[in-house]
Amino acid sequence: MSDDDATPPPTRDTPTRSARSVLITVLGELVEPYGQPVRTASLLYVLEGLGYGAHAGRQAIARTGSAGLITAHREGRETLWTLTDKAYLLFTEGDVRVFSADIDPAEWDGRWLVLNVPIPESHRSTRKKLYAALRWAGFGNPAPGVWVSPHVVRAGEAAKAIDSLGLTSNSVSFVGTTSIAGISEEELVRRSWDLDAAQRAYDELLERFDSHVFAPGDELLFAHVELADALRHMTYLDPRLPEVLLPDWHGQQAAKRLRDLRSEWTPAAHAHWRHIAGFE
Repeated sequence: MSDDDATPPPTRDTPTRSARSVLITVLGELVEPYGQPVRTASLLYVLEGLGYGAHAGRQAIARTGSAGLITAHREGRETLWTLTDKAYLLFTEGDVRVFSADIDPAEWDGRWLVLNVPIPESHRSTRKKLYAALRWAGFGNPAPGVWVSPHVVRAGEAAKAIDSLGLTSNSVSFVGTTSIAGISEEELVRRSWDLDAAQRAYDELLERFDSHVFAPGDELLFAHVELADALRHMTYLDPRLPEVLLPDWHGQQAAKRLRDLRSEWTPAAHAHWRHIAGFE
């Protein structure tokens, strides 16, 4: 199948995320496990099946290449793309954060990692980048300039994000337990994360993916990618807090069910993808 003769599958509803964002998920879900170059046509087939036009798909591929995640080479009429070391590192870290079952919410030693990173209102671009990095790392923002997380092992990740934005000299961090003075841990969680929004999002995902049997082939493949993409973005809403901090929250069960669905669909979805990509 060349770049010009791929037949697109039926389109879906208008996507809500950028083609480049979804392409990252496609690369992590379908390309990274095989370590093989992938044709432009194969990537476009999946993107078009998810509702993105060919032009948007090609732009997404080009921009992902410019970001250093994939590199291109020609093979006759076709363009093939290979993941870079940067991409493999990104997907390895991302899979652990999003899909790992090794995070035990029942275990926590009661310590918090606290950051104070003041950024002037005028530095909006820097603020946006820092907020995205810390949200991805599971930090909550209970007050202006203050970020907290019960995952103290992510101190290095936070330090890297802060240093990359030139904020180290104005930042303070420490690890400790909450004291008698000040708000309770329950209130700290409420102010730091919108878990009601996370629960609503999980409920919508369950309604969308757990109440329907997807037909083998394109339908299951596209549902698999959409579910994986949704779970990746849920990381910004759900920090996977210790159970002791979530006495009345049911999001953990919903998240587990959705991760299990992804695992259940993986063999059939990947078999169809290997046929599309010519990996067999």
